[in-house]
Amino acid sequence: MVPPDAVPMLNAIRAGFELAMGLTFTRITDDEVECEVPVGPHLLQPYGLVHGGVYASIIETLASVGAALYAMPRQQTTVGLENTTSFVRAVRSGKLIGVARPVHRGRQTQVWEVEVRGDDGKLAATGRVRMMCLEAGAKVGGETVAVKTG
Repeated sequence: MVPPDAVPMLNAIRAGFELAMGLTFTRITDDEVECEVPVGPHLLQPYGLVHGGVYASIIETLASVGAALYAMPRQQTTVGLENTTSFVRAVRSGKLIGVARPVHRGRQTQVWEVEVRGDDGKLAATGRVRMMCLEAGAKVGGETVAVKTG
């Protein structure tokens, strides 16, 4: 069950790349995670289009948050195993709106699908992320997996 204060809580702990992109969580339920990203010059590639890495990052972020929120009651953390992003339509301005939904939520793995749309509602990218659920105290890269704050 997603805590009622999930949106402000997650916006308060955004860090690094999420902040650099301008990503803001807008809605979180047990079955959906949604965000917005304003399109600015820092997100464009040389042709003036949103860089493909931005879409992949939105997809990874939303799937990761959804998976983590589902795993937390079991004292698990999650890490990404695979991210597949498909570009459907170019966006040059406005904002991007991403929505993630679970396809599979198991004890060891989860799969999430994400749609990213322009503010006109047209589909810009889709993605699928496979996540691994880790038991409490698991180490990745030599350190225990935990949310870093401050």
